[in-house]
Amino acid sequence: MHGFYRITVASPRLHLGSTNNNKIEILNLITKSQQSSIILFPELCITGYSAGDMFFNKTLYDAQISALNEILQESKNISSIVVLGVAIMESDRLYNCGIAIQNGNILGIVPKSYLPNKREFYEKRHFTSGFDARFNSINICGQDVPFGLDLIFSDNNEMTFGIEICEDLWALTPPSNQLASNGATLILNLSASNELVGKANYRADLVKNQSARLLCAYAYSSSGVYESTSDTVFSGDSIICEYGSMLARSKMFERKSQLVNSDVDLQKLTYMRLSETSFCDSPQTNIRKIICKCTPVIENLNRDIDPTPFVPSSSIEKELRCDEIVNIQANSLITRLESANIKKVVIGVSGGLDSTLALLVCNYAFEMMGWNKENIIAITMAGFGTTNNTKSNAHKLCGLLSIAMRDIPIIDIAKKEFEAIGHNESDHSVVYENVQARIRTTILMNIANKEGGIVIGTGDLSEIALGWNTYNGDHMSSYGLNSGVPKTLVKFLVEYFQKNSNVKAILQDIIDTPISPELLPHDTGVILQETEKIIGPYELHDFFIYHMLKYGAKPSKILFLAELAFENKYNEAEIKEWLIVFIKRFFTQQFKRNAMPDGPKVGTISLSPRADLRMPSEMNFNIWIDDLTK
Repeated sequence: MHGFYRITVASPRLHLGSTNNNKIEILNLITKSQQSSIILFPELCITGYSAGDMFFNKTLYDAQISALNEILQESKNISSIVVLGVAIMESDRLYNCGIAIQNGNILGIVPKSYLPNKREFYEKRHFTSGFDARFNSINICGQDVPFGLDLIFSDNNEMTFGIEICEDLWALTPPSNQLASNGATLILNLSASNELVGKANYRADLVKNQSARLLCAYAYSSSGVYESTSDTVFSGDSIICEYGSMLARSKMFERKSQLVNSDVDLQKLTYMRLSETSFCDSPQTNIRKIICKCTPVIENLNRDIDPTPFVPSSSIEKELRCDEIVNIQANSLITRLESANIKKVVIGVSGGLDSTLALLVCNYAFEMMGWNKENIIAITMAGFGTTNNTKSNAHKLCGLLSIAMRDIPIIDIAKKEFEAIGHNESDHSVVYENVQARIRTTILMNIANKEGGIVIGTGDLSEIALGWNTYNGDHMSSYGLNSGVPKTLVKFLVEYFQKNSNVKAILQDIIDTPISPELLPHDTGVILQETEKIIGPYELHDFFIYHMLKYGAKPSKILFLAELAFENKYNEAEIKEWLIVFIKRFFTQQFKRNAMPDGPKVGTISLSPRADLRMPSEMNFNIWIDDLTK
């Protein structure tokens, strides 16, 4: 379903050396998880990892193979792929392996590459590394089975996975590096990782970082507390990560069987790899691809979808993110001014969110450098739709920041231009609006020339994506300071500046004011144009931007995700309506982005034609609309 696959990580209650009891426990967990695509078990889970020299004993080995055979027989009608930890004897050598089975058939066997043999570990006493295997297949349980480190498994759709075992992940060059380079978007790790003080955090970081580095999902299953405690202790720590984020983790030291699962988005990961040049440059090796049957299809997604993907959910993370973004913006502005040998900025301040953020960043940059704030030239340009509230807020904010503000009304100038071009003032069409926007930009540019400064653009990433600006009007500036910041994040960045108690109250009033271009006249002093009622809620548009540009999601998938993310807030019809608006505006407004000014990239998404988005202005959007309506 839209590239999602359910992964279950199992940590069974172990009966050390009792293969029959372990078989029963494993089959019980398989039965409980048979709606999952993959069910992953720990290393050597049929015998127990800590069986020691009993691995040399034929009795234990035969009992393990017998239990494996019964698991195959009992799972013939289960289409989930089950990955178990087994010891495999071949050519008078014993290998620590992961074995993948489906519908009672063995798909393939992958041996462990790196055998830990220091301190509490002594695996080389019992096992041979998979690096030393000189055969490509074996016969086990009456089946001829592919064997080796070069196996990758695929459903010929969107799931491709590889297997590594415990220490393999901790090695200098983990096998998962090559597995990912050859197309595996999911890595499965069967492990028996013991507990030491601080090791759990390190292990979690290791799994998260590997999933981020490889642009993959990574599932990690580990042996539990009923392994031998003669010299070390195991906790059953099991983890599922996707691209650096932890989706699920088991409870450690649980004294019963555990199952944790999550739905991983493998389609998303595939697209991300296409757009990451460094990933595509990774060398490939010869592999054998094992084709699996279709696994169970997810009916209900078991995963939270963040409705505000640009905004961290944690208040601590939000504070850190805002601090980072403000410093990126401020330092980029400082460098631009220093390189141009200019110490003056000209900025139009409307009392709205975007211009407020730009002004606050300019103020922060000047304070950081100890520059004279007389060189921040703030201008308010009241037009036909300007309300007293927004104009008053602009004045108050500048006063609190000790920045002088100039008032230059534009109504008389606009009327003269209407007369010059033969436009009826009572006609409130796009001409009426755009004349005002272009007059303001002309004034700012001319003052910048007169004062020897640069014009600071205030438009944000969301407006640029939608083309919600006037070409060669507010679309243009000398430096687009907010061009990398989406609208949903602008609000939180303004809130970030509220820690300065001097401006806290006025910033809250600005945050609470509806977003509006304020271009249409009014009699009541109340804003008539509310942007989000015209083009749709910015929280939806930012959601669309994120999933379309970062992950290449199709409109039908974006709609599916948005329904989950905004459940009980917007219905399917509403989301679909605004998604169609987004698609049409995004494609038809590329000509504006192709001529946009310089501005700093602050996140992983940029709309600059010189950086991340290179798209022809004539690109047809019909196939995107068709995907939504078919």
